[in-house]
Amino acid sequence: MTLPLFQTLYARLAIGLFLLLVIVGGLFTALSLYSVREYSAAVSQELNRDLARHLVSDRNLVTDGKINHSELERLFDLYMSINPSIEIYLLDQTGRILSYSADPAKIKRKHVSLEPVHELLENPDAYPLQGDDPRSHDRGKVFSVTPIPSAENTAGYLYVVLRGEEYDFAESMVHSDRLLQMGGGALAISLFVGLLAGLVFFRLLTRRLSRLTARVEAFEAEAKGAVNTGGAHETGVPGDDVDYLSARFDQMAARIAAQLELLKDKDRQRRQLVAQVSHDLRTPLASIQGYLETLGMKQQVLNPDERRRFLSVALAETLRLSKLVDELFELAALDARERQPLAEPFMPAELLHDVVQKHRPKAEQVGVALSITVAQPAMVLADIAMTERVLDNLIGNAVDHSPKGAEVKLSVAAGNEGVEICVLDAGEGINPQDIDHVFDPFYQAPGAIRTGHAGLGLAIARRMAELQQGRVSVESQPGSGAAFRFWLPQAAATANESTEL
Repeated sequence: MTLPLFQTLYARLAIGLFLLLVIVGGLFTALSLYSVREYSAAVSQELNRDLARHLVSDRNLVTDGKINHSELERLFDLYMSINPSIEIYLLDQTGRILSYSADPAKIKRKHVSLEPVHELLENPDAYPLQGDDPRSHDRGKVFSVTPIPSAENTAGYLYVVLRGEEYDFAESMVHSDRLLQMGGGALAISLFVGLLAGLVFFRLLTRRLSRLTARVEAFEAEAKGAVNTGGAHETGVPGDDVDYLSARFDQMAARIAAQLELLKDKDRQRRQLVAQVSHDLRTPLASIQGYLETLGMKQQVLNPDERRRFLSVALAETLRLSKLVDELFELAALDARERQPLAEPFMPAELLHDVVQKHRPKAEQVGVALSITVAQPAMVLADIAMTERVLDNLIGNAVDHSPKGAEVKLSVAAGNEGVEICVLDAGEGINPQDIDHVFDPFYQAPGAIRTGHAGLGLAIARRMAELQQGRVSVESQPGSGAAFRFWLPQAAATANESTEL
């Protein structure tokens, strides 16, 4: 199952680019508006920096070295009508407002700071320079100023605010929508072009990563195809392609490390198996060779009974060798899954009776009794031949490890969607340190009774049980025998009747 689109690195880069462009576009728009206002203020102050001086000289505001207040009032009335964008204020030497051309209801200051006034008078090129706006307690405006009646005899100042209230109102009416339209249009076009270019560029950068992610997903789906229907799976990894690949890399590294450990263990088992096989093959071969060589060298001096005994021993060792080789081939075929079970429903209780009858002569010969208890007879779905082979190995192993006069108890019981066959012997039991190895090939516990077998029967039994979706387990305590439990999946329920044989 591929990563969701919003979870890919490409999608996250696209979202990040979009947000970045929106932020940059917003900052650019705000800075542009601020720059336009500053530029407009600088231009306005540069063009009108001598406006106050011209008003004084052109309108005869100073007569005989004194301020002509009547002319000043006419000036206020005139500019309120013909040029409402500016506001004219008459200041005294301390900056107190004496008279003005603005709406009295909107004047909030009684004093104007003279620091920017003196700075502009000393340096006329210091623009844009803002002075106090009498209509606000904290706002500044560009201005023009001149001392009156003269610079040498300063009694006050003619203070002209170049962008008055009417200018602000007109500017907001005329330019606000237009600027918003222009800024919004420019921002939208910039976002579209930048986003499109970024998506193409990011696609070029991430397409190899996307192909690699797809290949990893395909490999994982193929690897899990035997377990998950259709090979579909949930990623279960928060994050994008990089996080997904990182998690899969960690899993792959852990899997490789586990497989290396498994290979090391398998290699150790292989060397141990080769050594054990060599030993078990060498023993009967040496016995056969010894008896045949003796027959060859002493056939003239041996009587017929001795020759028959030597030949009988050599034949028995040959049969033992043949059985060992057959078991080796059988175990190899099971490990390679060359032999597959043919599952069919049958009654395990009936098969158990047949197998017991086959082992009863040998059991009677060594003085061991066999008993069967069947509780809740049930059908199983399994391979009859493999099941018989497992029962042969378990019963034969129980007979070999039970002392003379003991009883091997066999029982069949249904439950938990399966049928369990239990083989309980009366032997010496299994030590706790050996119980985990009883199903290993060639394993024989130190000090255990040597039965002449190679130790492959229980390993073959477990392999066959697992191939049939079953299992074999063992429970034992030293001195109390061992209970081998063989479980197979149930096919159908039968009568709940208990029979003692």
